[in-house]
Amino acid sequence: MTDLHPFIAGLPKAELHVHHVGSASPRIVSELAARHPDSKVPTDPEALADYFTFTDFAHFIDVYLSVVDLVRTPEDVRLLTFEVARDMARQNIRYAELTITPYSSTRRGIDERAFMAAIEDARKAAEAEFGTVLRWCFDIPGEAGLESAEETARLAVTDGIRPEGLVSFGLGGPEIGVPRPQFKPYFDRARAAGLHSVPHAGETTGPETVWDAIRDLGAERIGHGTSSVRDPELLAYLAERRIALEVCPTSNIATRAVATLDEHPIRAMVDAGVLVTVNSDDPPMFGTDLNTEYAVAARLLELDERGLAALAKNAVEASFLDPAGKDRLAAEIDTYTENWLAR
Repeated sequence: MTDLHPFIAGLPKAELHVHHVGSASPRIVSELAARHPDSKVPTDPEALADYFTFTDFAHFIDVYLSVVDLVRTPEDVRLLTFEVARDMARQNIRYAELTITPYSSTRRGIDERAFMAAIEDARKAAEAEFGTVLRWCFDIPGEAGLESAEETARLAVTDGIRPEGLVSFGLGGPEIGVPRPQFKPYFDRARAAGLHSVPHAGETTGPETVWDAIRDLGAERIGHGTSSVRDPELLAYLAERRIALEVCPTSNIATRAVATLDEHPIRAMVDAGVLVTVNSDDPPMFGTDLNTEYAVAARLLELDERGLAALAKNAVEASFLDPAGKDRLAAEIDTYTENWLAR
């Protein structure tokens, strides 16, 4: 079988489901931990591998929040954001919609305007230095309840606070015990302000959660949507409406949402005609990156170079890039692929 890793490494890509704090490399996490020695997060990058071994989804959330607690100042925010973009650029990620949870920072005392200034400064500097275009998804941390929803919606829709790079509104955290319909008023406000709806759903719960995200939150894409394959009617609806699934294979194994990679439902999603995108979620925490996820998808879906290029173009189609930007990135993928195959 052809080794596809070199092709994947150079393939221009877009990523649609990747978390801000969850993208902090061991180097950055250890640097932040050293800045804040009262944290329980290890300062040794090698020790982080053990720290990032999860027993279940609830344990993952606990560890994730301990890393969130390392981001305490606008300078921490700026460092994290810029370095995440650097890591993306090394993978030839040309465009990314980075999920940010501003409530986690503002409730820890970071001034909201200073927070917005930090992410925007990092975004503009990263695009100038690396050529990687970043856009933001502000998401509600579901475990923090409706107070966090109110705060996230306010920050997302208020002129003078809302950052220029914001394109979408999401909902993350645990699904069990956090029903989607209660967040409808906040998604209604965000959508009325021109933001796209991209909630997590169906990762650790059944397909009804995905239906709730569609019916109550107006979902245009679904974060994970792993359980969708248990409902043929839902799969048909997703396929017909081109509601993309943001699939994160290694994440699903790490959080025990799926038992093994060979049991991952990505094949059933594709076979049903659903628009599937592949993403890394919280890459360093799961010992992965987007290039690795493309290699995983290539094995599970039996893809060659053209198949991988088509997968990359799925992300472009499902993105919230402007039409001209989509055309440019899709053309770049095609040109790269044809030049590679002509060697």
